[in-house]
Amino acid sequence: MPKGYWIARVDVRDAERYKDYVAAAKPAFEHYGAKFLARGGPITTLEGPSRARNVVIEFASMQDAVDCYNSPEYQIAAKIRQEAADSEMLVVEGV
Repeated sequence: MPKGYWIARVDVRDAERYKDYVAAAKPAFEHYGAKFLARGGPITTLEGPSRARNVVIEFASMQDAVDCYNSPEYQIAAKIRQEAADSEMLVVEGV
C-alpha cells in the first residue's frame, strides 16, 4: 500500500500562537504515526511563489493522512494554525 504525504507550505503570522498549534497537533500526529521528513529549514525557490516554512509528513497510507487531518484532535489544532498562519496543505500518494 502506498504511503501518504502531507505537504504544507506556511507563512507564520503569530509565532507564539503557532507554538500552540504545534502542541495541539501532537496527539493527532502521534495517533496516526506521522513521520516528519521536512519541517522548516532553509529552502531554495526554483519556480513560483514560496512560503517561509515547508513541511513534509509521511503516513503509512493515504487514508491515515486524510484521517489524521479530519480527526477531531487535528481539527482543534487546525483552527489554531489558521489563526496564526497562512498556509496551503495537501496530501499526495507515494510511489
